[in-house]
Formats: sequence, C-alpha cells, structure tokens
Amino acid sequence: THWKHGGIVGVFGYGGGVIGRYCDQPQMFPGVAHFHTIRVAQPAGMYYTTEFLKQLCDLWEMRGSGLTNMHGATGDIVLLGTTTPQLEEFYFELTHKMNNDLGGSGSNLRTPASCLGDSRCEWACYDTQELCYQMTQEYQDELHRPAFPYKFKFKFDGCPNGCVASIARSDMSLHGTWRDDIRIDQEAVAAYIGGEIQPNGGAHAGEDWGAFDIQKEVIDLCPTECMWPEDGKLKINNRECTRCMHCLNAMPRALRIGNDRGLSILVGALAPILDGAQMGSLLVPFMKVEEPYDEIKEIIECIWEWWMEEGRNRDRLGELIKRQGLAKAIVAVGLTPVPQHVMEPRHNPYIFWKEEDVEGGWDRDIADYRKHHQR
Repeated sequence: THWKHGGIVGVFGYGGGVIGRYCDQPQMFPGVAHFHTIRVAQPAGMYYTTEFLKQLCDLWEMRGSGLTNMHGATGDIVLLGTTTPQLEEFYFELTHKMNNDLGGSGSNLRTPASCLGDSRCEWACYDTQELCYQMTQEYQDELHRPAFPYKFKFKFDGCPNGCVASIARSDMSLHGTWRDDIRIDQEAVAAYIGGEIQPNGGAHAGEDWGAFDIQKEVIDLCPTECMWPEDGKLKINNRECTRCMHCLNAMPRALRIGNDRGLSILVGALAPILDGAQMGSLLVPFMKVEEPYDEIKEIIECIWEWWMEEGRNRDRLGELIKRQGLAKAIVAVGLTPVPQHVMEPRHNPYIFWKEEDVEGGWDRDIADYRKHHQR
C-alpha cells in the first residue's frame, strides 16, 4: 500500500510509545505525509472520568487528527494521525499536565491490561486492577526501553470467563481460578428448576425459550461430565471440574466460585501468520496472589531471562516454546513438572526424562534388560 510502518518514532527519554506511519507520496498528499499513531496507557479496568476524556480529546484535536480508537488490541487508547513536530508537544502535555503515560510499542513490554476484577465482578478470584497497576509500575523500564527479541504482553483476567481474552492474546496470562469446591445453594438450584429465578442472570429473557431444563442446559453441557442430579440435589465431582464457568454463568445465584482463590499462569499465546493461532500453555497451575507479589515477579523475570537468551529476533515467547518445548520453560522458572503440564497422555508429552533421574543412567546391560522385557 502507500502506507509505510516507519518503526518507532522516539520522544525524549522513551524508546517506545509512538508508531511511525508515513505515506510514500508526500508531495501529492502533504496532509498525510506523516500520520503517526500514539498509544496512551489506559487505566486498569478502563475506568475514565468525563473530565479526563474531554481533556484527551481536546489535546488530540489540537495536536493530531482527532481520530481515536478506544481501545487497541493490547488495550491502549490509540490516537491515530499526527506529525513528527507535534510529538514532543503532545507528550509533554499528556505526561506533565494530564499525569498520564504513553503505552508500549516496539520490542518491549506492551501496556498491561486487566478486566474489571473486584471492582465490579462477583467472579473475580484476585484484584486484577491492583496487580496490573503494580506490574505496570514495576516494569516501567521494560515498557519504554525496547530490549526484548519482540513484543511481550501481559493480561490479567480475574476468572476463567476471560473478559480480556488473556489465554488467547497474551504472552503471559495471569488467569484467576480457585482450587477448592464450587459452593452450591441447593434451594436456589430448586428455584432455577422451578422457574422462580431466570437462568443466565436474565440475559436471554427477551424471547420465550420455554422452561429451564437443568439437565439439557447445564449438566449435559459440562465438558468433563462432572455434574449429576441426586435426590433432588445437584452434585459436582470437583476433582474433575476444569473451571469452564458454564454452570456458574447459567445459575449464578445457585453456584459460586470457591473460597481458596488465586491465579494460574499461562504462557505463549499468539496469533502468528504462518502457523495459526496458539493458545497459552499452562505453566503455573495455582498461585496465591499476595503483596508484594514476589513469586509472580520471579516467574516473570525467569521467563524473560530465558526468552532473551534463547529467542531469535522477532520471536514471540510462544514461538520459542513451540521450537524448544514447554519443558525448557518449566526448567527456566525452576518448577517441577506436574501432570497439568502434559497436553495429552502418551502423545507428544512435554515431560522428558533426564539421565540423572533414571536409576543406573542410560547405559544398561542388555541381558538385565531382557529379563524384564522379553521379546
């Protein structure tokens, strides 16, 4: 096309934040010879005051085209179209007068994004906004001074519903979960069955779908078949539950998340052009979320160290994991392999034996072997 992605256009003190856009026919179209895109860090949970939005729009109308995108794929406020001489002016106003910051661009940490979390959501298993804010503050250098093989995205989802799609769209997904039993209010279950409470919080009440059928609409749709009715009550085998959230979403007043809450960490999601979309792989099955978040920071920094050492230029973390295997990532963060790390039993497993783990090592006497493994 006539548009060129001109790399990163710097502002004083930052290596990332402004995306250069240039037209290849500036003489014919001088008004769009430059059309740079500015990423602005969004607040956690995307809460705004009208005063802030008015300030931002007034500033962009003065310094740019007035076109905005609320929000970009990473979550940033995206401001489309300005020229190089306006960048420092805009940057000074944004940071010094509006007390805001540029988002991430280039081969660096992109702007962390979170769902609403505890502020509005009954399913939140940890305070996503607080963790997002703390990680944003902690890793300012990684956010604004590109030093990675390629981009790296955090997303913070408070529960398995995944409202910011972290499991599919981030190199590291911090995904809320619980590890005890789903709480059941059997009276409310009976009220759903009896039609006294509308399923799905009344979300599908615009049409008459007939009476709620718990067997058809909840139990039969459980992916691990871990639910069944017994003596007029709903039973759940929690050991088999994979936290898909379907039953909780269908009957929110009858079923509640457990009380032992924390997060899972998944790594390596991306949408590469050649190989197709890749979902995150489970790295840490469960971790409590407690300030000052040292355990989480240790996982992050170990992954970065391995990726920066082993990753090729323009390698996302998921591509490194695909090339070297999840086992290398597990070793890099100092974890012990667990069954949750295996994709499918006995088929392309992620777990491999090391010689020191095998009694007697690799070299064995063939006669001894044949005693136990007859042909």
